[in-house]
Amino acid sequence: MSQPTQVPPRPAPPASPEALAEALRATGYLPDEGLTTAAYLALAMHRPLFLEGEAGVGKTALAHALAEVTGRPMYRLQCYEGLEASQALYDWDFGRQLLHLRAAEAAGSGGDTAELEAGLYDRRFLLARPLLQALEDAPSVLLVDEIDRADDEFEAFLLELLSDFTISIPELGTVRAAVPPLVVLTSNRTREVHDALKRRCLYHWLEHPDFEREVAILRSRLPQVTEELARQVARATAKLRSLDLLKPPGIAEAMDWATALHTLGARELDPDTAARTLGAVLKYREDTDRVHALTRGALFG
Repeated sequence: MSQPTQVPPRPAPPASPEALAEALRATGYLPDEGLTTAAYLALAMHRPLFLEGEAGVGKTALAHALAEVTGRPMYRLQCYEGLEASQALYDWDFGRQLLHLRAAEAAGSGGDTAELEAGLYDRRFLLARPLLQALEDAPSVLLVDEIDRADDEFEAFLLELLSDFTISIPELGTVRAAVPPLVVLTSNRTREVHDALKRRCLYHWLEHPDFEREVAILRSRLPQVTEELARQVARATAKLRSLDLLKPPGIAEAMDWATALHTLGARELDPDTAARTLGAVLKYREDTDRVHALTRGALFG
């Protein structure tokens, strides 16, 4: 007889904000004190954590790091305009239900019709979406990414879920999380999220990192990049953020830029190399044209 698969125990939750900060740094995520405290309280108080800030400041990456630190599975719901509750909760696998019906017919099943119909709504025919998966696979981390892109109707639906962490499935009953998931909601503030949602959450605004912390992030995530190149990329990225760009570069773009420069064999950031690799850090033609029109030596010298 085969032995049952042993599930490795999950790490104990960090006992303090300082312990959480150390664990996050071990994953390569370098938070500041305010973000660490907010994340620790979300874990300890079982409250959703609402993160706002410009794109690329590390909101989504924090959810991944928290899942790694806590040893929890992570489920991500990417929001978009027109997102409906059924796409976030569950759906029925009509293809498998139809095959089940045909198999019953082929077998000449003379059973009760009502019983056969009830069998179509068995759990095995249910397709769990991220919200249901996060409740069933407790404890977990649920990332609701870019909630500001969803419609008001979906935001209102989410309020009910965050209140009691239950989902009602008419054919099967109520699913309740044994342990509330750690919910991380992110917003790039393309629109204002309603106060009712924010009241249910702990809130934190993420800024772009300061110069020294951005250098530390680049060195931690890209150890192959030299110290000097990391410092020059961080300094040039900070200058780009000070311009009136359509999309100021975030940490992710700074990492892409440093990686591109390293791939080209650059040991330092000079104006010519910077100009040739702007596509790694700027994503709009208007922004690229604006930077080319400026004195490149002043920006990247």
